[in-house]
Amino acid sequence: MPITIKNLSYTFSPKTPYEKKALDNISLTIEDGEFFGIIGHTGSGKSTLVSHFNALTRLQNGEIIIDDYVLGKKKLKRKMLKNLRAKVGHVFQFPEYQLFADTVLADVSFGPKNLRIPKDEIYERAKEAIELVGLDFETIKERSPFELSGGQKRRVAIAGVLAMRPEILVLDEPTSGLDPRGKKEILELVQTIRQKMCKIVIMISHNMDEVAEVADRIAVLERGKLAVVLPPSELFSRRDMLEKFNISMPEASSFANDLADKGYDIDRGVVTVEELVEEIEKIMHNAQCTIHN
Repeated sequence: MPITIKNLSYTFSPKTPYEKKALDNISLTIEDGEFFGIIGHTGSGKSTLVSHFNALTRLQNGEIIIDDYVLGKKKLKRKMLKNLRAKVGHVFQFPEYQLFADTVLADVSFGPKNLRIPKDEIYERAKEAIELVGLDFETIKERSPFELSGGQKRRVAIAGVLAMRPEILVLDEPTSGLDPRGKKEILELVQTIRQKMCKIVIMISHNMDEVAEVADRIAVLERGKLAVVLPPSELFSRRDMLEKFNISMPEASSFANDLADKGYDIDRGVVTVEELVEEIEKIMHNAQCTIHN
């Protein structure tokens, strides 16, 4: 179930003095089973792009095809729109700010309830989602979400989306505002969600270390245009291109490229600390072999 985007353009406040082109003729396919990263500076069009996937933003020009849904200028019927939004789950930045119910169970159950799912199934979906995000269902179900820690609140907010059982999950800066441990836990959670529920995961991020670690491919948006789509190892080995778009390298990539510039035989496509350690161990091993010979 790939996502196919054809010639997508979008303009804010068209035909007014405040007119601004947010997306400019984007064509792209996100493959089934893919973890897809989207990066670019503030205002590059990242959030506007993904908000089209479940029709939160209505198309002005172009077409998006998701499974049997063809999104264009024609408005979807209410039932189809509801089904699409169940299929494409969207976790906004700081999703914990959208918690509202008296209990965790009621909050997580809200989405399935709107789909008019039978009451027993709503309960099972909520239980499944709460446990999937790593929380103990019996302990937390009757607690107020506002009494939880920041990390727990975010997990509950994500569970509310997962209770819809989406096949596609869109994450807009999922680790924003968290400490290093919290960021690591959320990224591990996202990988678990990918394995157990969602066929496609799309993540917007300003953190190059995070997106390099998890994404199969990364799209770079620049002033509403699709600049390039590459695997992390290729994208972050291109220092000249990254400088052109004013995008920083992951720390491991930067270190590896510095060593390569100094003449060391090291892969410039390193993106994680683990890969960097392996490359440095190879350099040290080769150096020892040279000394002994």
